[in-house]
Amino acid sequence: MRSAKVTRKTAETEISVKINLDGTGVYDNRTGVGFFDHMLDQLARHSLIDMTVRAKGDLHIDDHHTVEDTGIALGQALSQALGDKKGIRRYGACLLAMDDALVRCALDLSARPFLVWNADMPTAKIGTFDTELVREFFTALSTHGGITLHVDALHGINSHHIAEAAFKSVARALREAVETDPRKSDAIPSTKGAL
Repeated sequence: MRSAKVTRKTAETEISVKINLDGTGVYDNRTGVGFFDHMLDQLARHSLIDMTVRAKGDLHIDDHHTVEDTGIALGQALSQALGDKKGIRRYGACLLAMDDALVRCALDLSARPFLVWNADMPTAKIGTFDTELVREFFTALSTHGGITLHVDALHGINSHHIAEAAFKSVARALREAVETDPRKSDAIPSTKGAL
């Protein structure tokens, strides 16, 4: 079983993340930030990664620390669950349509974190959620998960749709990248012999 549990405690947040890469997309996410929970549910469901997240953060200030620290913990859990990455496909991509939004994601589980983000939101808020936190989450996830991650919103006029399409697109690309390659299930997917 490729699974991991990460606990992160700071003066600002307490985060607990449990994932299973070989799951069916079962989720139970409670961060205290409603829209963010909805996005984490999409990430789990469409990646087929079972995910349980518990977060307590300084929400009286704002959602920033909770969202960012959850991304850090999820990235760390993903890296742990992948181990030496033997047998994975490594790369994933998805072009995902959601109503007015069209988002493209391409990623590489390279252990070389890098985020290219071209997914601006037309509004500053989705309900009470700061839309800039979508990028903050993916920055933390890619940095601590060792992911080269490109996200491009090609179309979109509704911030909710753009954000949700981004989470779903990343999820589908991640699903493809973490899957075992039946033709090379015993090999590291790199000519270097290590990732």
